[in-house]
Amino acid sequence: MSNPHVLVVDDEADIRTLIKDILADESYGVTVAANAAEARSARADHKFDLILLDIWMPDTDGITLLREWSDDGELNCPVVIMSGHGTVDTAVEATRLGAFDFVEKPLSLAKLLRTVEAALESAGKQSRAARSLLPSLLAPVGRSALMQGLRERVQQYARHEGSVLMSGEPGTGRGAFARYMHGLSRRADEPLTTLTAASITDANCEEQLLGSERDGEVTAGAFERASGGTLVIDELSDLGLVAQRVLFGILESGRFTRIGGTSPMRVDARVVATVGPEYEARIVAGELRRDLISHLSDLFLRIPPLRDYAEDVPELLTYYVDKLVDSEGLTFRRFSVAAQNRLRNYPWPDNVRELKNLVRRLLLSGSSDDIALEEVEAEISASAPLLDEPLVKQDLLALPLREAREQFERAYLQQQLVLCGGKVGHLAKRVGMERTHLYRKLRSLGVDFKSVSSDD
Repeated sequence: MSNPHVLVVDDEADIRTLIKDILADESYGVTVAANAAEARSARADHKFDLILLDIWMPDTDGITLLREWSDDGELNCPVVIMSGHGTVDTAVEATRLGAFDFVEKPLSLAKLLRTVEAALESAGKQSRAARSLLPSLLAPVGRSALMQGLRERVQQYARHEGSVLMSGEPGTGRGAFARYMHGLSRRADEPLTTLTAASITDANCEEQLLGSERDGEVTAGAFERASGGTLVIDELSDLGLVAQRVLFGILESGRFTRIGGTSPMRVDARVVATVGPEYEARIVAGELRRDLISHLSDLFLRIPPLRDYAEDVPELLTYYVDKLVDSEGLTFRRFSVAAQNRLRNYPWPDNVRELKNLVRRLLLSGSSDDIALEEVEAEISASAPLLDEPLVKQDLLALPLREAREQFERAYLQQQLVLCGGKVGHLAKRVGMERTHLYRKLRSLGVDFKSVSSDD
């Protein structure tokens, strides 16, 4: 019996050569194609046992080519999708068209070989495609140690059933991590229901959470809609105290009864709740129930702000360019190296959400193929955060040197003064300045050391 013959379709010559060498070493027959036209020609001349297909190609993208083969009834072997980035829509479409699996770039050689073997063994049995494709494409982007560790933690949590509390600033992608966890869990084929806490009032909370029965008409509440799957409660701090009490009662008892109903129903939804990083202060202020937080934090996950993994910004820029071109039909443009470096040093006060919106505006506003540094500077200066933002959220690179230095010194001395209990003498020793000079510096920067002292 002859060895399996694999067609590798990728517009990057280095990738084609790498895969060909790897598969040839494993005794596979390999044919390579640099674009869709070459792939069509190769399939006309040979019968393949497997196709490795890149999504992003210059003439015809991989999904379009896969659809062409599927519609013509010519998809007579497994297809494995290869891409550095993908979207959920792409995964769903590829699955519908018969794709077997998904391999992420940069390629893991061990993963590639395992996938090739599995695809060849399961030829014609592609029912697991949705299960294998979607979690890979839902994975939040980033190759930094921080993001890799976070994805590994989510993968561990996905195997458990406990409720999860996710803490992070708005725009950090807490919802994306919740979807990723759901996609990896045993509940992946069941509903993922998102409840926005701000939409729930003390007046409607029972109906929203419990559902209702009136005149024979049943309205399912959030827990019933999420039954078997995952219920994501977005921004828990926005719930009023009455709604928090109702939610705690459901979680504590593990059962709920629709308004107007008589039959209690068992809670069968994994709950994932998101909160801002200041949630402990909300508890102290009496705005958030500590017992509710305790009940929801069987597992805890901190989602970091984008400024903590700025080395991933270039990859995120590429990801959102591809995604917006694919999903919204925007014109493809690439970020220049200077533009990427500038954005690596931007503080991203609104995190990944801000980055996505910036990419969209730049794709819509320019006509050249490259996004220049000047375009980026114009966009970020137009949406600059207020100067009373925390220092880590201020774009000091956008300021003249003198103003940037003053902003840093002001924020630095204000925080140090708080740590010194408002005592300028202690502050002078802490920062290594002569006291008279320090008084002059505080006054010139507008730091009111007297109010700090009296408050403390």
